[in-house]
Amino acid sequence: MDSLQLIQTFREVAQRGSFSDAGKAMGYSRANVSKYVAELERRFGVRLFHRSTRSVSLTDAGELLMERSEPLLDMIDATRNDLAQRAVQPSGRLRISAVASLANGPLMQALTGFAVRHPLVHLSCEFSNRRVDLVEEAVDLVLRVGRIADSELIVKRLTLVPFTVVASPAYWRMRGVPAHPDALAHHDALVYTQDNSARSGLGHWAFMADGKPISVHVHGRLDATSGDALADFAKSDLGVAYVPHRLVEDDIASGKLHPVLADFMPQDSWLYAAYRQRRHQSAALRALLEALGAAFES
Repeated sequence: MDSLQLIQTFREVAQRGSFSDAGKAMGYSRANVSKYVAELERRFGVRLFHRSTRSVSLTDAGELLMERSEPLLDMIDATRNDLAQRAVQPSGRLRISAVASLANGPLMQALTGFAVRHPLVHLSCEFSNRRVDLVEEAVDLVLRVGRIADSELIVKRLTLVPFTVVASPAYWRMRGVPAHPDALAHHDALVYTQDNSARSGLGHWAFMADGKPISVHVHGRLDATSGDALADFAKSDLGVAYVPHRLVEDDIASGKLHPVLADFMPQDSWLYAAYRQRRHQSAALRALLEALGAAFES
């Protein structure tokens, strides 16, 4: 039996003044209650009760344990109640890591609505393209575009993320409009990098041709961890960007950027949410996953 249960048994005996009565209240035999108290005395190395055939009373050491254990057990009871509450009512802190390009649009609307509905939840949001270790960094949820290759994570598919290949009209006039993805190998690519390591201006862009996936090796002298930055480079006639369509749809509509190769773009790029465990999720995480699912289904 653990120390907490032993102390609880000790307190029951002290409050009732009887091993037998304590046993009845706790569902133990008198012999077991006596054994548990003896074990607690052995662990502390002191006698806790004066015993006679007719009465039980606390020793000086027992009085000290009775006094000191009360706030400890009160704290444990309060913690147990708080934890039970968090299992049913969204509360506490949630740490979220999302790619930088999601720092506006549907995700922010979902997070804002969630924060309004659940005022007891503290949201900590990081918008970054760096790789995150959920366990080491105590992150509750990551949001990434593209498959998450970690068999220990639970992955929830949220919404399709269409990509597009764009450059400025002036760039296409200078370098020619590609008719096939392979032609991009000879263009100035504006390359997305996931973090600050291995930033060489090299990349591989995914396409579909004749119903089969193909990968085109591209290179350029500009790379960035931000799709918005790549779009800005493209608007300055500096090269070709492969970015989520949402980031450049206004620039396409205004004529600042021109999309190409629409018939070759893959249609299986998704935004995923990933978290560590399916069992014993907090009510806050369950509520957030429901809010994200509702936001991206609409």
